[in-house]
Amino acid sequence: MPSTSHGLKLTIYAKDDDVWNHQPLYHEIIRRARKAGLSTATVHRGIEGYGTDGIIHTSRLLSLSHSLPLTITIIDTEKHIRHFLPQLSELIHEGTATLQNIEIITYTPTPQHD
Repeated sequence: MPSTSHGLKLTIYAKDDDVWNHQPLYHEIIRRARKAGLSTATVHRGIEGYGTDGIIHTSRLLSLSHSLPLTITIIDTEKHIRHFLPQLSELIHEGTATLQNIEIITYTPTPQHD
């Protein structure tokens, strides 16, 4: 039986070639989210988009497929997400992030009786 709670969804908009200490930025964000104990974090790679620089980044065949857009989505309680936000200030020098109030539905396995 699923359970519901309320929380925040943090979405970070970046490019796949953004780096932090010579490593992909998205990898460091995911690593820190896990270390902070946040419940869910996922990276999604986009096929086309633009950000604060206004440059369109695309994976179309005739274009260079470097610097593709991506989003990093992290979900947890408001308290845990807000506690994590200062780490983003250390990692991200240019970009956009959003916060959304969400209802979280958690599905857990039910014990099976033989």
